[in-house]
Amino acid sequence: MMSIRPPRRRRTARRLLTALAGATAGVLVTGLAVGPAAVPARAGSGTGEPLGTALGSALGTVARTVGHARYEPGPCPRTADPAPGLQGARCGKLTVPEDRDHPEGRKLALGVAIVPATHRTADDPIVWLAGGPGDDAVSEIQLALNGHLNHDRDVIFMSQRGTYSADPPLTCPNIDEFNARALDLAYDARSTGRLHVEATRDCRDALEGRGADLGAYNGTESAADYADLRVALGIEQWNVFGISYGTDLALLYMRLHPKGIRSVGIDGVLPPSLAGGAVGWKAAREGFDGLFDACAEQTACDDRYPDLKGTFTRLVRELEAEPVSTTVTVPGHPEPVKVVLDGGALVNWLVSATHLAAGVPRSIDELAHGNPKRVAEQWAGGKLSPQAVGRTSHGLAYGVFCSEWTPFESQAEVIRAGHRAFPSFPRSVVANAPLLAFLHKDCRAWDVPAAPDSVRDVTDSDIPTLVLSGGFDAQTAPSSGPYAARTLSRSTEVTVPYVAHVVFADSPCAQSITRSFFDAPTAPDTGCLAGLKPPAFEIAP
Repeated sequence: MMSIRPPRRRRTARRLLTALAGATAGVLVTGLAVGPAAVPARAGSGTGEPLGTALGSALGTVARTVGHARYEPGPCPRTADPAPGLQGARCGKLTVPEDRDHPEGRKLALGVAIVPATHRTADDPIVWLAGGPGDDAVSEIQLALNGHLNHDRDVIFMSQRGTYSADPPLTCPNIDEFNARALDLAYDARSTGRLHVEATRDCRDALEGRGADLGAYNGTESAADYADLRVALGIEQWNVFGISYGTDLALLYMRLHPKGIRSVGIDGVLPPSLAGGAVGWKAAREGFDGLFDACAEQTACDDRYPDLKGTFTRLVRELEAEPVSTTVTVPGHPEPVKVVLDGGALVNWLVSATHLAAGVPRSIDELAHGNPKRVAEQWAGGKLSPQAVGRTSHGLAYGVFCSEWTPFESQAEVIRAGHRAFPSFPRSVVANAPLLAFLHKDCRAWDVPAAPDSVRDVTDSDIPTLVLSGGFDAQTAPSSGPYAARTLSRSTEVTVPYVAHVVFADSPCAQSITRSFFDAPTAPDTGCLAGLKPPAFEIAP
């Protein structure tokens, strides 16, 4: 049975709900396709110490220049919150050109933290690719360490260009503050959209006023930064682990810069060829259905909340036609908060609330019976949390969205995908893909060049790859894992049931599978899947 201590699960879920609450929130387990025999371990060094110990102790301690990139050891990157995982880390910065076509121009400093292994140190570390787009890898250190990813390998965290611990950071608190103010606005209203785009344009103007070349912040450039980091650190080969948007980046990186990659793990899979609003609707359908079906399969849940799927669908239609308002109190926020719930708000609430699956049927039932408090408190809590302001790199997020996503997907295609997934939803709801409201209008205001068509190519690779998905993933879709795995000839594709987006965050089984994969990349131990059980859903009186 999957066992997660409730206090830790609440903290993890709250963090993920916060991360998903913003206008550019990150975005974002079933048959096994096992390749050839496991990659053999190398012979020992003959010194009486585990292979890699000498390398591990020296890693990141000397300055190196590679082409136009330079690594220098130094202080650990700044963090928005206390970061106990940085204790004992070896830190520094990678300096790269903002524009590689003009390497003598503006430079970027990307914060690097190398967390040592807790036990035996292998000679091939793991590099962590953060989600978002726009999240800071250094801020995700504790997530990696909670899953003991550094058990026998050093784990390397580098801030992607523009993120919180990079210099300069392309954060825009004005967008985060607008998201909080918008709680009392109808989510899908055109008037809300105009204010939304105005906040985006203000962000763009501020960043350009500080000298940023906004066209230089995207996945292609970030992939090149990681390729430079490996060489600058003097690492012959390393392993890659990406979560959520970090899977998009990982697949791009392994296609563009495969040299030196021993293995790749991707969790909460967003293939570059699918990234955008349409897959968001597909993900919502699959994740919602996974949760609704799990309730229907439990007699107590099905008896208390019959036809939960139908109730939710009806509520979306009714709230879009006639939104409800309520006032709630949010922890850490001194004043009561007015919250408007329309159909779009309800959909986006549930995309995030799948991380709190056990309470979802009760929340929907209370809303259906005229009590919106639980839904409103969760919806407001993410946007009003201190962690929701000033942390996300909207400069990187819109750089990715507007150069690598929206040029390859029309607004009409998003609407069609919404209607396929939810035929009875009003057009005003399906016009805004989950977590990507008003994105095409935002991108017209952001105004950066489209990436080359090749950015949407599938990744065809024989690098051993672990492809992880969650059965309740309403953000990137359980089916995206098998889709990506079909062109990864040495992949192990796993769907972890009853877990939402980024299974490594919440599932000890997923954590165990991931660690075993990096030890044996073509033969990970997936035995723990057999014992997993659905959550015990809350049954209200």
